[in-house]
Amino acid sequence: MTTISQVAALQAQLQAQLREKARVLDAADPLRSFRDAFTLPHGADGHPLVYLCGHSLGLAPDGARALVNEELDDWDRLAVLGHHAGRRPWISYAEQLQDGLSRLVGASPGEVVAMNSLSVNLHLLMASFYRPTAQRHRIVIEAGAFPSDRHAVASQIAWHGFDPAEALIEVAPHAGTDVVEESQIEAMLSRHGDNVALVLWPGVQYLTGQAFDIARVANAARRAGARCGIDLAHSIGNLPLQLHEAHVDFAVWCSYKYLNAGPGAIGGAFVHSRHKRAELPGLAGWWGHEPATRFLMGPTFTPANGAAGWQVSNPPILSPAPLLASLQLFDAAGMAALRAKSLALHAMLRAEITARLGDMVAFVTPAEEQRHGCQLSMRIRQGDQAGRESGRTTGRAVFEKLTQLGVVADWREPDILRVAPAPLYNSFADVAAFVNRLEQALLRSA
Repeated sequence: MTTISQVAALQAQLQAQLREKARVLDAADPLRSFRDAFTLPHGADGHPLVYLCGHSLGLAPDGARALVNEELDDWDRLAVLGHHAGRRPWISYAEQLQDGLSRLVGASPGEVVAMNSLSVNLHLLMASFYRPTAQRHRIVIEAGAFPSDRHAVASQIAWHGFDPAEALIEVAPHAGTDVVEESQIEAMLSRHGDNVALVLWPGVQYLTGQAFDIARVANAARRAGARCGIDLAHSIGNLPLQLHEAHVDFAVWCSYKYLNAGPGAIGGAFVHSRHKRAELPGLAGWWGHEPATRFLMGPTFTPANGAAGWQVSNPPILSPAPLLASLQLFDAAGMAALRAKSLALHAMLRAEITARLGDMVAFVTPAEEQRHGCQLSMRIRQGDQAGRESGRTTGRAVFEKLTQLGVVADWREPDILRVAPAPLYNSFADVAAFVNRLEQALLRSA
């Protein structure tokens, strides 16, 4: 008969073996030095937290503070002259981000622009690309879309005088599953495509962590005669992207998740080069005017070439400075190498949870490599029904225990635990620590 002490000894042995496995993998990791370029959060005991929440807010690059301080120094030293005489002149500051962003999304520099926030950019781009008619006025999104996206598209539908209850199509997973197949989008568009004006789809679904074949979604929209926009909030800096080749009409993103640009950081947008701002309706502001004549202050709007023509306001300089620091790290690491490490971290995370806790945890994120990024979403199986009836699920209790054990993860009601080992700064030791502490949390919450 196995005693409690024998079980505890076996658990301790397995945890030690996992830590040693992680140590060996970290020693062989060619990207291990990039962790030192970030500031890791610490707990009240002074020890580093196991931070697996880059899908919500990326860590601070050490270089961000230096760049922000340089802009503050130029403001002190030059005041308004900093627009032209600063170390990085403020007039053209957003342009300094174009090359790095274009490499991350697979675009030419003229197809991307750093501006505003994701939801503002979504409204600005829909003003040009959602042009509904009596016949073609519906918008397609995924069921359970990020609330801001749903609010934006529903308000655009209503703004144009249509009823969101009729015009908004939400494609839901098949019964008993959590993910939407691309074939479902294609089938829906084959049935309703004549009425669809826009398909707005995520590159990675924020809750499930499912990655989509963006080119396939864009092709399906184009065949139906609809425009296609992509929300890259959970994709940029997470997955290799090729927006130009995918023939996406437009895309929008935030920069505070995998791009590590800081809370509420400046967002960005992509517009395919086949679209010309001068040929499309839209909302205008002075910073979208062509740079050569912008300061003539004339009454006629002449849009800048490319995605820059959709700008409305000058960029807030203290916001893009951290993004510039982060993009330098992405360029140094290379997206191919980051993706390879991301897959290795994810595979280890999934395999170790399965081996140790498989009967207690159910994965939501698809297993196939091409169908996920960094994020792994999961449910805690044990006692969920009884927990729901009492108003506090086992999953929630496990999340709270993980927090007490020094893990920064993410909980989404009603029952999803999300973690995302980001390859720029997370290690295999982080994965091992999470699995070991998840085991502790499950045992204490049982």
